[in-house]
Amino acid sequence: MSTPDVTVTVIVHNDAERLTRAVDSVRRQTHAALEIVISDDHSTDETPFVARRLQARDPRIRYLRLERNSGGCSAPRNRALDIARAPYVMFLDSDDELPPDAVATLLAAHREREIDFAMGAVERIRVDNGRRSTWMPHLVAERRTLDGIESDPRLFFEHLSTSKMYARSFLDRHGLRFPEGIHYEDQLFSAQAYCLAKSFTVVPEPVYRWYVAPFAASEAASISNQRHKLANVRDRIHVQHLIDAFLAESGHESLREAKDHKFLKHDFRMYAGDLPYRDDAWLASFRDLVTPYLDTLAPGAYARLPRPERVVLQLVRDGRTADARLASRGLGHGVAPRHVTTDAEGRTYWGEEVPATEWARRELDVSDLELETRPFTGAQFRHEITEITRGPGASIDLAIRTYDPALRLPVGPQRATLLIAPGGRRLSVPFRLSPVRPGVFEGRVHLDLAAASLPLQGFAGVRHPLLRLHHQGLTNTGLLLAPLRFPTLTTRVASHVLTVEPEGHGPGRLQVRWEPTGVTAKLIRPAVRRVARPRVKRAARLIASALK
Repeated sequence: MSTPDVTVTVIVHNDAERLTRAVDSVRRQTHAALEIVISDDHSTDETPFVARRLQARDPRIRYLRLERNSGGCSAPRNRALDIARAPYVMFLDSDDELPPDAVATLLAAHREREIDFAMGAVERIRVDNGRRSTWMPHLVAERRTLDGIESDPRLFFEHLSTSKMYARSFLDRHGLRFPEGIHYEDQLFSAQAYCLAKSFTVVPEPVYRWYVAPFAASEAASISNQRHKLANVRDRIHVQHLIDAFLAESGHESLREAKDHKFLKHDFRMYAGDLPYRDDAWLASFRDLVTPYLDTLAPGAYARLPRPERVVLQLVRDGRTADARLASRGLGHGVAPRHVTTDAEGRTYWGEEVPATEWARRELDVSDLELETRPFTGAQFRHEITEITRGPGASIDLAIRTYDPALRLPVGPQRATLLIAPGGRRLSVPFRLSPVRPGVFEGRVHLDLAAASLPLQGFAGVRHPLLRLHHQGLTNTGLLLAPLRFPTLTTRVASHVLTVEPEGHGPGRLQVRWEPTGVTAKLIRPAVRRVARPRVKRAARLIASALK
């Protein structure tokens, strides 16, 4: 057999169900001169049988089985590198895929000029809803060749080893292998590759399909989705220490602030969004694990963060667990704190007291949010559901409290509207918020979800109600937070199963789910999906009207 141009390693452990899909995506590559190494981390399911069956189908496939399970991705990748025959190598996880032109696209970049690796765009696909997005799109938006990571340190954010094709000579020259015995090995491997490479090329074409299961059961969740485990936190911080040591030893200390910013903005931020769902004991342990490392980071890395993220960081460091939960529920959504405090110099701070230390005052100073002065349409309020009561049919009664920490709303009752739009059709329910004390308003609203108008083909999906304030001809629309836990409501309405439930992740909104049933699900929806011609659309409408 002639020497292949590229070796693609597919690592697998107990994933017999998806291995064929991954390997077939490599077999279908438009550049066919490659070898495929299935590196099995000592699976105990049907993976060996599936791997050998695939090997029998295609002479380009080699099957490598580790003698014992390593518990991570590093060992199976390293063992495959030991036997790889091609001058260029790539890595694929068994639950993902390569687009058909991935190998050809990255190999072409290597053949254009002498580079150490080429990297491309990663397409993220949510397995729960099929939505597609590009991972770190701003970093791969244009084709470019960089003479080292110093040209664009933002690339530390793109730490995936699977989005790249490496020159084997580059890896061997530097003895670059995946660190074994730890998780988050990609972060260290990629940081080392970025720093050691003399040049590398970025291409905007998609070269990897990453299937993301954000709400998988804990035993099946990916490492990055096991953030509820304190061992996960320890591993992530351990890898950061290894990266920091490498930067210092390799003469790349000047990149430390950029790398620290990446840790705060990406790694810590992932845990911050989960804080509302963690108990006091977990939060105390989390603080004990992360604070010593946070103390080593460059001050400039903090200064680059949006103010709400700096607030959460400081509340965690100060051990203010209840406040950290409150602040983290607003991240990324423009949700105001419940209360702010102003000092004698006119500086405004998150919470009900002026922070005690100079560092805390700097981090909790929310004056730059301009809560008092920003236009009403973009003003920040905080809307919380304090009570949910089931009503008749598909209706619920909500008690709502609105916090106005900057006292933007005039004294007296406020006009408000609850909004929800299944299938793009809005249901608006007006109600009144009455003042309770300065900066706090309360009201009650009856939401009858049976009154929501659904499209003729029905609606399958999730919606979260919003709250709109009305003032002097202007409106302000904001997120509506719900209790993190409350009994799920399930009923039937208009050929749908309707479920009202806690969001269960993220900020924790009220979540309403519609699932079509009966004729709508079996006949009307499939007909409308096939609307390739106007006559099909008319037929679908006729079916829908006849069945009303």
